[in-house]
Amino acid sequence: MEHDASIAEDAVAATLFSVYPHAEEELKRYVDILASRGLEWGLMGPREGSRLWQRHIGNSLALVDPLPQGVTVADIGSGAGLPGIPLAIARPDLQITLIESLKRRAKFLELAIEELGLDDRVVVLRGRAEDVTETFDVVVCRAVAPLEKLLRWTTPLFCPGGSLLALKGESAEDEIRNASKLLKASKLKADVIELQAAPEVEGTRAIRVQRV
Repeated sequence: MEHDASIAEDAVAATLFSVYPHAEEELKRYVDILASRGLEWGLMGPREGSRLWQRHIGNSLALVDPLPQGVTVADIGSGAGLPGIPLAIARPDLQITLIESLKRRAKFLELAIEELGLDDRVVVLRGRAEDVTETFDVVVCRAVAPLEKLLRWTTPLFCPGGSLLALKGESAEDEIRNASKLLKASKLKADVIELQAAPEVEGTRAIRVQRV
C-alpha cells in the first residue's frame, strides 16, 4: 500500500513538473523542507509526509489559473506556507504576503522563504488577518475557517475590486448559503469554482468572493 502511494506521489510530481517546468527545482526543495522541518516542528501531521505532492502542492497550485497577472496576494493563516509558497514558486509575477499569527509558524515561513530565494517577492507578516491594515488584490486561504468568519476577517483586506479565493471541499455551497445575509449586506457575491493544478492531478474547489 505504501509503495502504491509512493508511485502515485511520484506521478503527481511528474505531472506538475510538466506543467510548471520552471518551478521544478524550487518545488522539490520546498517539499524537502515540509518533509523535514515541517514535520519536526509540528506544522505537518505525522502522516502527511507521504502525500505532500497531491494533498498540499497540487491542491495549492490549483489556484494558479484564477489569479490575474501581476497582482498582490495575501495568504491568511498561511501555516506551513500553503497555498502561498507554491503559488509564489509557480508564479514569479505575484507579490505575496504570508499572514500568520503563530510565532513558530512565522519563523518557519521566514526560513523557508530565505532558503528558497523568494524574499524579493514574498514577505511574512506575523499577526492576525483582522489586525492587518494593508490591502491586496486577492486574498487566498486554505482550511482556515467557514466562509462567514472568513468574510469578517478578509473583506477589509480587499483593494477596490479585490477578491477572495478560499480553497474548500464539499461544504462550499453550504458555507455560501450560511453566509448569504453577510454577503448581501456587504455587497459581495460568491460562487464555487472547480479547479485543477494539472491534468490527471486530483481537482479541488474554491469559493470565489467578489464585490458586486
